Amino acid sequence: IPPHNINEICDAINYYIDNKECSINELLQFVKGPDFPTGGQIFGSGGIKSSYISGKGKLIVRAKTHIENDNIVVTEIPYMVNKSMLIEGIADLVRDKRIIGVSDILDESDRSGIRIMIEIKKGTNPEVILNQLYSLSSLQTTFGVNMLALVHNEPRVLNLKNLIEEFAAHRKEVITRRTKFDLHKSEERVHVLEGLKIALLNIDSVVQGIKKSENTELARTFLINAFNLSEMQAK
Repeated sequence: IPPHNINEICDAINYYIDNKECSINELLQFVKGPDFPTGGQIFGSGGIKSSYISGKGKLIVRAKTHIENDNIVVTEIPYMVNKSMLIEGIADLVRDKRIIGVSDILDESDRSGIRIMIEIKKGTNPEVILNQLYSLSSLQTTFGVNMLALVHNEPRVLNLKNLIEEFAAHRKEVITRRTKFDLHKSEERVHVLEGLKIALLNIDSVVQGIKKSENTELARTFLINAFNLSEMQAK
């Protein structure tokens, strides 16, 4: 299951809650596609749509690049691609002469982000080199989508709407359980306060009865019998 933008997913969930019979196409107006943390660009929209409709598919992910002074500059790389291994892989392609026309590869990355400079020899078309890199290196990868999840302890491949349905149902269950727990705690507190109210209304008798009791157990029994209190209230 690829990572997504949480704002888009929340918008889709809100829309589903208000429109239970909505179609996947309606949800796609909110969920544009996966949002990979390392950036990159998903090449084509067909893979995205088929993944959301069937729960399975393939996404072609390309690095974000541009041409600068006839050199190739990489500013974002595909998801799960290691930058050092990417540079090493391109260097191997150049060394093995599978790609001809690259003079140097410089890693100019810093705190502001990724920047890999691929210097191109004079007289070489950088666009041609870039297409070769997409074909032969990790500048372009395939991400296999398989939205498999456990539903009632059974594995199921879910489409986009199924995922949102199951998540909303899960949240409903969590909130219901939490609310019931809070209610139980509040009811216990109310019960104790009702006991304290009875004690305050009969404060003199309560104090005298407790003073006359030889121990805590007898004092508790006195309160239960004299004022019809429960064990919890008496404590």
